[in-house]
Amino acid sequence: MLFFNYFSNPLTRRCYHIVFIVALSLRLFSQNGITGNPQWQVKPAYNQGFILVHRITIGHLVKGYPATYEVNVSKPTLGNHLWQLENNKPDLGISFQVLDYKNPEQLGYALTIAPYVEIPLNEKEKRSRLIMRLCWGASYYTKSFDIQTNHKNIAIGSTINCFAQFRWFWHLKINEQFRFEPGFSFSHASNGRSRNPNLGLNVVSLSAALNYRIPTKKTVTVARIDSSTRARSKNELVFISAIGFNERKIDSDLFRTYLLSLAYQRNVRNTHKFSAGLDFFYDEIYKLDYQDLLLEYPTGIDAWRVAARAGYSYNIGRISFPIEIGYYIFQKANPDANLVSRIGVRYYGKRGLIVHFGLRTHYAVAYNFEFGVGYRLFL
Repeated sequence: MLFFNYFSNPLTRRCYHIVFIVALSLRLFSQNGITGNPQWQVKPAYNQGFILVHRITIGHLVKGYPATYEVNVSKPTLGNHLWQLENNKPDLGISFQVLDYKNPEQLGYALTIAPYVEIPLNEKEKRSRLIMRLCWGASYYTKSFDIQTNHKNIAIGSTINCFAQFRWFWHLKINEQFRFEPGFSFSHASNGRSRNPNLGLNVVSLSAALNYRIPTKKTVTVARIDSSTRARSKNELVFISAIGFNERKIDSDLFRTYLLSLAYQRNVRNTHKFSAGLDFFYDEIYKLDYQDLLLEYPTGIDAWRVAARAGYSYNIGRISFPIEIGYYIFQKANPDANLVSRIGVRYYGKRGLIVHFGLRTHYAVAYNFEFGVGYRLFL
């Protein structure tokens, strides 16, 4: 009960989202050994794009072409850890962004802070190189839904939201200090339905950045390579238990959701995992929807939803970014979806412990955030 009361406060719950994400990100920084690297990089960037209208009901919010202004601070990895070499010595950094939706009355501006990793997609270093960015953090919105003053903003229901960004771009080397970096991005913001309305906002954009490597006279010699993140087995069984919270309607009570997950996981390489499994969901909102549809309150197994799902994870050392999609093979009522999907971030401990944070969605609309722990058995 104390646990539930703690998370029932909306501000506390959203602050916990930020702390959870930042803690995992700091763990990524601490595991890689870049604290001894004297090299720093600063990168201003500009993005111009459009809002991806994934629901026709948010079409009225599009008033122009959004622009994003960024300042990024990063360090290149040293190559003294196995996972760095497997990922072609990526850059790790923190991005500070201001997103102008070109709709100041209803959407306003988003202020974002987000750790990121930028991974070269080809092993050989050359003047032109394709890069993938994975970025996950939090955004503060100057305008969100308000029943009195901003009732048309049905995309963003809270001031603090989770932020995810994927970017593909090129390193175009100018000289030893400067790189020009053109590319394109996909960004998403949502509060995970911890407050309604919450259709979320997706922005697709072209980007241009100028990376400046600050000169330094200090050098670092790599004496040994830490290979502690090497997979212990090709095959794993993964168990995860998680809790989440969401609202059924605007200003409704807070409802709990529970997850029990069992999956087989295959480590193709240290950087790639494929999985297949079953997810068991016990949702308080689903029980109310069941009652509305079938005119009776569910009991026993009828209160559960079961999904068969498949997934892929990209791994950066002990941090993993899963993308999973499933189909409800058991649900007596169907109030919202047959397909269920998840994006997330997981930390895999050396001895089997898993820390899980995920965003569960139905047809690209957030259903709830998941906070959980798990364990993996090495087969």
